[in-house]
Amino acid sequence: MAEPTRCGWATTPLSIAHHDDEWGVPVHDDRVHFEILTLEGAQAGLSWETILRKRDAYRKAFAEFDPTRIARFTPARIERLMLDAGIVRNRRKIESTVANAKAFLAVQKECGSFDAYVWRFVNGSPLTNRRKTLKDVPARTPESDALSRDLSKRGFTFVGSTICYAFMQTVGLVDDHVDDCFRKTNTRKI
Repeated sequence: MAEPTRCGWATTPLSIAHHDDEWGVPVHDDRVHFEILTLEGAQAGLSWETILRKRDAYRKAFAEFDPTRIARFTPARIERLMLDAGIVRNRRKIESTVANAKAFLAVQKECGSFDAYVWRFVNGSPLTNRRKTLKDVPARTPESDALSRDLSKRGFTFVGSTICYAFMQTVGLVDDHVDDCFRKTNTRKI
């Protein structure tokens, strides 16, 4: 049986699994939203493949991405995380995760859920884009610019527009699978 046609970035076992099972699938789970937002911020300056390889270690280090638990991380806990070779040992990124957990909880309190908040940036429905090649996929959009600005105002860090657009792609706020990708018309909810 022939391999299906995929977006060109899905070339390794990890990236293929991520592409086929997760990327572009609409998410409505706050824990998953927090996980992806954290991982996208951790990826800044690194490859997504590096982050995918470290994902299980991130789940362990960051309490399965439970923002309530992470918001209570102490400076001593941050120091221990700086010694964890399984994650990206960048103090600013680790501290950002803790600060973002606190901001995430504030959004949940204000909006009922982070999910309700974030889907407003695409009017509640995924934006399905027409992309012939990967070169047609932008690094940012007006929607990611708006999300980035709003998250920043709310105290989030490592949420630049490019990071926000990658987040939006991963959690299915936008569908940027190239037109001939088998996932283009085959996304489903998780």
